[in-house]
Amino acid sequence: MPEPEGPIGPADASRVPRFSGLATFARLPALDQVPRWDIAVVGVPFDGGTSYRPGARFGPAAVRQGSRLLRPYNPALDALPFELAQVVDAGDIACTPFSAEEAVGQIEAGADALLAGGGRLVAIGGDHTIALPLLRATARRHGPLALVHFDAHLDTWDTYFGQRFTHGTPFRRAWEEGLLLHDHSAHVGLRGPLYSDADLTDDLSMGFAQLTTDHVATHGVAEVVRRVLARVGDAPVYISVDIDVLDPAHAPGTGTPEAGGLTSRELLALVRGLRPAAVVGGDVVEVSPAYDHAEITAIAAAHVLYDLVTIMASPGPA
Repeated sequence: MPEPEGPIGPADASRVPRFSGLATFARLPALDQVPRWDIAVVGVPFDGGTSYRPGARFGPAAVRQGSRLLRPYNPALDALPFELAQVVDAGDIACTPFSAEEAVGQIEAGADALLAGGGRLVAIGGDHTIALPLLRATARRHGPLALVHFDAHLDTWDTYFGQRFTHGTPFRRAWEEGLLLHDHSAHVGLRGPLYSDADLTDDLSMGFAQLTTDHVATHGVAEVVRRVLARVGDAPVYISVDIDVLDPAHAPGTGTPEAGGLTSRELLALVRGLRPAAVVGGDVVEVSPAYDHAEITAIAAAHVLYDLVTIMASPGPA
């Protein structure tokens, strides 16, 4: 059979209703249905590093279900991402649910195996522990990275109950391992109580910029995007989105909700604004569908993921 002339896109909704068939992300072809791919969406159903509400292991399935209504044209970015790049659903990286340290190694190996094909990955979590092995695999290919981290929380704590691998520690481990470029990374959407002010000063010593939700509200999306783009410069960028950066009104289905978050409109605008950056990988994590209502959180996560894929498929001018 001859290879298709261009990328294979989503199933045709005029022939196969959106509510039927297997729920791949955006109804895209599976990895084994294409001869080659540019961007792979991969699930990482691990939540053994969570510290409050469990259930993000079911996030990949929920986000895929919430993505059924996505369409091929992204008007906000004026792009047809699935025509510009061959995007596939690579299924899930299987890992143990019992040992966070062992799971981190298995996720890293799974990401390495996929990246050996030469494309780029966008992952669906799972809890935020999964960002560390994905950063390891991505940095192995692209070198030290600039991180743009959307989250209510810093995730740069040292340990939790004596454990080094949790959803609150991935970016401290990444900094310690030299995966991140100093003074090129930023947290966006921070809010909520902390253990002490040392959490903030400790984080600053690792070279992170701290942009709170109040900063977004006061200065606006455009100014925050300008600051983040200036910070990452021309470095390879990894975008990590904890869905709890959204206010619980927009994302009730998550493990550690904090009042006073971003709206889904603000988050999507912030992500879209990063298109000029050299985005080489990303993740959307912490969707816990047991706490979701009417797929609110899963649908929001699916749209964020769709915009991540779009900016990776159609980078803007540097």
